[in-house]
Amino acid sequence: MALAVIPARLASERLPGKPLLDETGRPLIAHVVDAVRRAASIDRLAVATDDARIAAAAESAGAEAVMTRDDHANGTSRIAEAVDTLERSGPVPDLVVNVQGDEPEVDPAHIDALIAALAADPDAPMATLAAAWSAEHDPANPNVVKLVTDAAGRALYFSRAPIPHDRDASNAVRRLHHVGLYAYRRAFLPVYIALSPTPLERAERLEQLRVLEHGHAIRVAEVAQARPGIDTPEQYAAFVARYKAAHPA
Repeated sequence: MALAVIPARLASERLPGKPLLDETGRPLIAHVVDAVRRAASIDRLAVATDDARIAAAAESAGAEAVMTRDDHANGTSRIAEAVDTLERSGPVPDLVVNVQGDEPEVDPAHIDALIAALAADPDAPMATLAAAWSAEHDPANPNVVKLVTDAAGRALYFSRAPIPHDRDASNAVRRLHHVGLYAYRRAFLPVYIALSPTPLERAERLEQLRVLEHGHAIRVAEVAQARPGIDTPEQYAAFVARYKAAHPA
């Protein structure tokens, strides 16, 4: 069993106030909480935020709310602080999953697959997900992160560039699309936040590269194509339309 922590902050360059948008009749963060609660492997669920309004919305949706500092460089750092706080009120499972606060349609089965993958690889301190490349994605799009794995199913590299490069067009390699869910062993969180930033992390603007550059393993589990997160007004409008179609008044 695992703890799920949803980091959520109010600031967003492309969609201000994103966690509290409520055109469905409920704030976006509540939909994320609903989805995560359906995962069979989750026995404790919290939202980590620096905004009291998000905390109130999370509690109304049935999650614990943890107030965190407003100066975290990334979601993993915010989760590490939240887990430290949560331990003061009760035991924290050994496995901790990070679900982004803008993924109201995250598949609960993907969360379960992620937790199972990390549990099955005791030498890996961290795990993430990948999906087969689909025709709807442009390999040249830097906003879609790609990854390659070794023969044991651990990450070799993540990139915004199209990798691997099939020089001879042999089609002997499979392209994988990174699905941004992460799971950590509880003991690895303080290790992670103590790691210094790395050149590849800075170049690609991908925090998971810090883990690889410092020599730690990331287990990768493959799932069916991930459901979209919400970064833009257009993506939120599409989610609202899908939700209303599935839940007519």
